Amino acid sequence: MGGHQSSAMLKDEWLTPPEIIKALGPFDLDPCSPVKRPWDTALEHFTIENDGLLQSWHGVVWCNPPYGRKAEAWLKKCASHGNAIALIFARTETEMFFSQVWEKAAAILFVKGRLHFYHREGVRARANSGAPSCLIAYNREMAARLINSKITGKYIDLERSDAERTILNYETHQIFRFKKEIDELKQRIKKLEEI
Repeated sequence: MGGHQSSAMLKDEWLTPPEIIKALGPFDLDPCSPVKRPWDTALEHFTIENDGLLQSWHGVVWCNPPYGRKAEAWLKKCASHGNAIALIFARTETEMFFSQVWEKAAAILFVKGRLHFYHREGVRARANSGAPSCLIAYNREMAARLINSKITGKYIDLERSDAERTILNYETHQIFRFKKEIDELKQRIKKLEEI
């Protein structure tokens, strides 16, 4: 499910592109599934009729929540459950993103480009979602699914230690420094060859 914001939004129910589910699945539960759906996103589905937020979650969870302010409650439950992947807009500056993603998730995959969601009838929307999307993994197993999915984007591991980040930053800095020195040496050699 999920509501996607746009100036022309006439509804709050959009379906996850099936290729995303195929790349990340299988899933045991989709707690915010539409009542009528052209394809299954998990083995079991909760809908608006039985309110997935009030239900007990189990197994591997797929969560494409209603977007906007409602999303925070769903992400909070994903974090509490742990064994979940959520699809949301990449609104990284929001309080919700800070409290439910940056501080609680294991990893994020920022999807390259903008997704095209689907109507309840299974028809792909003509326009893209209107904003960038990201996939949130709430434990290491789910993070591995993001890595192995082959979904094009930028993966960020949020559970690296400060020491690991420091080492990676130092190594990256060294590589760029050496590359610059090599480029300067190449230019000197070229000038010497011209003499």
